[in-house]
Amino acid sequence: MTTSTELTGPTGSTGSTGSTGSTRSTSFTVEPYPGLPLTVRDVGAGRPVLVLHGGAGPASVSGVVDHFAATSRVLAPTHPGWEDTPRPEWFAGVDDLVETYLDLLDDRDLRDVLVLGSSFGGWIAAEMAVRDRGRRIDGLVVMGAFGPRLEGHEVRFPTAPPGPPPAENSGHGQGPGRGEDPGRGQGSGPAQGSGSAQGPGPGEGAGSAQGSGAPAPRRGPSPAALQALAAYAGPTKSDPKLLHRLARVTVPALAVWGENDTVVPPDYGRAYAAAIPGARFELIPGAGHLPTREAPEATFAAIDAFLAAAGR
Repeated sequence: MTTSTELTGPTGSTGSTGSTGSTRSTSFTVEPYPGLPLTVRDVGAGRPVLVLHGGAGPASVSGVVDHFAATSRVLAPTHPGWEDTPRPEWFAGVDDLVETYLDLLDDRDLRDVLVLGSSFGGWIAAEMAVRDRGRRIDGLVVMGAFGPRLEGHEVRFPTAPPGPPPAENSGHGQGPGRGEDPGRGQGSGPAQGSGSAQGPGPGEGAGSAQGSGAPAPRRGPSPAALQALAAYAGPTKSDPKLLHRLARVTVPALAVWGENDTVVPPDYGRAYAAAIPGARFELIPGAGHLPTREAPEATFAAIDAFLAAAGR
């Protein structure tokens, strides 16, 4: 995996690690295969955390990155196909992402890595823990994740993202920090009602729009993101073998689920956790598909307590 570019910039006042109000922030691009650039946000310092986004893209896990960057080194890649990044047609399976990110840990010689994945990113994270022959990973957190095929536990994927018609958005691209959660909704469907925000389909709301001149927020993944997601996840958006392979996970694992998640219901999450030896399941009251966005205090308290118990 060859590094092609690396950019450094501060967040906060000075940009130096350890300075008050500031965190080291860089981004780098590697080329795991010819013609396939992979952009990775690299923030903070300390024990490494790999954060994997779901269908709505990197902005949907920005709060997770910020939370861990205070004490850890956080790597947050953009999956090829999101944020207008190229994705060759042959790069079209969860296994491609899994092997790419395991290689990233190897090439950077990262050890004792916590891997945290949201929604589709949780599928990737779980599969990484299964295949981690190099023992780079020492903790796993999945949030509202899907992937295993669980009989009797339905994952509800709408056919199209809800929200304003295209005329109300300026363009179809979704750059960093653009877009927003879908309508605050828990009803009969993933985007209706009056509860916590629900992502459209296997993705979830993207990050908040930045600046007063920002366009109307996108409610859910962009068309390009949905296309990429379909390529990776396949028509069933599940793997019938993964449930059995989860028995190979040997690191401490936590499954975090929103109480009102109508995309990936809590019973699915309970079955997911039960398949991982010793895994804990935490239900976040009042949250939907994005518990770190909808109930951040309770969600991060649950994650931090789990990590403390695991010795991180």
